Amino acid sequence: MKSIVRSLASRRGILKAAAVAAAGIAAPALLRVRSAYADYPDRPVKFVVANTPGGPSDIVGRIVAAALQQSTGKTFIVENRGGAGGNIGMEYAAHADPDGYTILLATNAYSVNYALYNTLPYDPYKDFVAVSELASSPNTFVVKSDLPAKTMKDFVALARAVPDNYNCATPPIGTTPQLQLEVLKSRENLPKLADVVFNGGGDAITALLSGTVQLSSGSLGPALPHIKAGEMRCLAVCGTARWPELPDVPTMEEAGYKDFVFATDMVLLAPAKTPPDDVKWLETQTLKVLSTPEMKDKLYKSGFLVRPQGADAAWARVTKEIGMFKQIIDQGGIKKL
Repeated sequence: MKSIVRSLASRRGILKAAAVAAAGIAAPALLRVRSAYADYPDRPVKFVVANTPGGPSDIVGRIVAAALQQSTGKTFIVENRGGAGGNIGMEYAAHADPDGYTILLATNAYSVNYALYNTLPYDPYKDFVAVSELASSPNTFVVKSDLPAKTMKDFVALARAVPDNYNCATPPIGTTPQLQLEVLKSRENLPKLADVVFNGGGDAITALLSGTVQLSSGSLGPALPHIKAGEMRCLAVCGTARWPELPDVPTMEEAGYKDFVFATDMVLLAPAKTPPDDVKWLETQTLKVLSTPEMKDKLYKSGFLVRPQGADAAWARVTKEIGMFKQIIDQGGIKKL
């Protein structure tokens, strides 16, 4: 009997020792997990811009990344992956590891492409979650300053008179500047006004400066420095109101084009399975830097208005625009790709 009691006591001791040992192992492991999370991000966070350098999303991406880096002490970088109307960069981000270190900086092409392409390499409803809105820039129609056209109607008259001599540069297919050109061509019956598509808004502006094209349809941001320098003339702004720094430039509605409002909006999206706490951290930090007077002023001087909206508002806009742009594309008779 005594041997049995001693055996049970021995077993209790072994179990107790094992429990203590397990706790000793688990506690440091748990601390390590918490410590690793607390340090997020402990390596560079990459903003994937689905366009080439120099365009609106690239400009905003670099401004925001620099501000986040300064504010948080963490590292943020921009990686350009342009091509296929933005689908290359969006596909890359959709299939990246959802670890909080690859974030898509998307424009409205994210929503436009759903109706424009027969197939997409990502599901706009399921493959991403929103982080935050960033900024918005009204679209424009711009010419070189030496072109005789002073207004949109002037340009339309020139393009009708000598159609073979006029074409227009746009960012990739699926962007709102490319879409608004198609709407203009449809309304003004300008089937010969060639749409010369570039990989980014910066490339389109370069083409206009070099004389390769006679008109540029694009976001205000990349064109604004050249307008201020007198190299380009803005014929019209596609916003709901005139841009304060260009008080003499009419809106498209003022120029005689009803309901002609197009903008280029930037938003941060994360792969769908990104840890919610990482998404929340990014949202909080981004909204913090966007709310500073310095950021508002810097973006404004670059042709953008800050949109400090969180994840819920960002996702509501993105998903609403999928249906809105589908209606525009269907009504405009724009062919699917």
